[in-house]
Amino acid sequence: MIFSLFRKDPRRILIATLYERVATASRAPGLYAALGIPDTLEGRFEALSLHMVLILRALRGLPAPAGDVAKDLTDAFFQDLDASLREMGIGDTTVPKRMKKLASSFYGRAHSYDAPLDGADEAGLAVALGRNACGSDAPAAALARYVLAADQGLRSTDLAAFLDRGPAFPKPEAFAEGGAQ
Repeated sequence: MIFSLFRKDPRRILIATLYERVATASRAPGLYAALGIPDTLEGRFEALSLHMVLILRALRGLPAPAGDVAKDLTDAFFQDLDASLREMGIGDTTVPKRMKKLASSFYGRAHSYDAPLDGADEAGLAVALGRNACGSDAPAAALARYVLAADQGLRSTDLAAFLDRGPAFPKPEAFAEGGAQ
């Protein structure tokens, strides 16, 4: 009985690997240098949230057990945020308040990106991304092109490919102003 505690859960490993691939994509230097997301703590949260929104949108359109994968991936995301807050020295009594604010921000972003992504509305998405991801009143047109391309690519991927190879995100630099698309 006790030895079962030391066994590695294949599902957990799969979700951890998938989450790490999403997190790695959100740290691509081109997102910050070429597409205008500020390279700050808030900017890193915005980039990670954006990539999580994209992968969750793709999973939402796939058959079972994609819903379970999405739930587990979301849990991994929030566990990572919780651990990051604790590593930064945020006190145990403050972490739940911060987590509630981060969750509200994340779901607010997901909601604000859904309609423009569903309608392939580059201008509307650029305004939402400028406000949220870039912290500016200026539309983030290059970032919107990247996000639309990523969304389209991810939504054409099946669950086996996500779990086997991970999500494939485009190169951010290709969408910079004046860059090749």
